[in-house]
Amino acid sequence: QVQLVESGGGLVQAGGSLRLSCAASGRTFSSYAMGWFRQAPGKEREFVAAISGSGGYTYYTGSVKGRFTISRDNAKNTVFLQMNSLKPEDTAVYYCAADPSWPVLTGIRDAIHYWGKGTLVTVSS
Repeated sequence: QVQLVESGGGLVQAGGSLRLSCAASGRTFSSYAMGWFRQAPGKEREFVAAISGSGGYTYYTGSVKGRFTISRDNAKNTVFLQMNSLKPEDTAVYYCAADPSWPVLTGIRDAIHYWGKGTLVTVSS
């Protein structure tokens, strides 16, 4: 069982930055691919970014490429999402996710094993 707890959300002006963190329980953190998803009001939850267990491979959705960076610290069981040049359309609840399978994490949202409860990011114009 893996428990995920997000933090770091808040209110920021357009053009600003935020850094989200996701702390994971468990002793096999490095065996999980980790990802960030987001859900805006009235919209479906969408993929944002993912990182492999070793941290050697990352993948982003097109709208955040060049602005967001996902990273992980396996010694601290934590994954991060550095968000720069934020836009009002980035406003959403951001969720941390974990799955032992990279294809599942990046392609089969409804099959992902573990989710956090989310942290709200609001970007004002």
